[in-house]
Amino acid sequence: MSKAVVLNENFEKENEITLPKKYAQINPHNLYLYVKAYAASLRANNAHTKNRSAVSGGGRKPWQQKGRGGARAGSIRSPLFVGGGVAFGPTNQKNYTQKVNKKQKRLALEYALFEKANDGKLFIVDSISVESGKTKDAAAIMKKLNVRDALIVKDLIDEKTYLAFRNLPNAYLIEPNELNAYLAAAYNAIVIEKAVWENLVKEG
Repeated sequence: MSKAVVLNENFEKENEITLPKKYAQINPHNLYLYVKAYAASLRANNAHTKNRSAVSGGGRKPWQQKGRGGARAGSIRSPLFVGGGVAFGPTNQKNYTQKVNKKQKRLALEYALFEKANDGKLFIVDSISVESGKTKDAAAIMKKLNVRDALIVKDLIDEKTYLAFRNLPNAYLIEPNELNAYLAAAYNAIVIEKAVWENLVKEG
């Protein structure tokens, strides 16, 4: 069974918590579909070309239909000509949104947490707080965790803790309502406050 690592107030391993059995039965394809939809929603969608009807000019037939020995042409704004419209080019009218239902979002998040637990990178701690507000104290916490980077989920972010973690390139501090499968999968480790974890399991 997958287990989350329980840390004490000094961010040292104290115990382990077994994840619910249902986490192991989730199809990983749910995570793939959620990440795919999330990435699609981030697309700027600003690539745009003009077709032959949108390009200015070309209102006159460039040469007579017959008699000159060349191919007929109706407009110099045809995609065949330099300066003409683009055939089948991208437009900014395209909608890249992909639908992911509520249940699938939940399954994707649970599977992402399950994967982190399998790797020993899911940590649960009573409280994540840096009362000094100093970045060096937040960096010391990250050093104790001994991970590449971490997603830190705090029940309610106070100003001092926010300031402490703000400038760390390897840590991202969020509240529970911001937690999603994409972020859970993107970071090397996840650190969650105990109250948040209990609520997360209860809702599932």
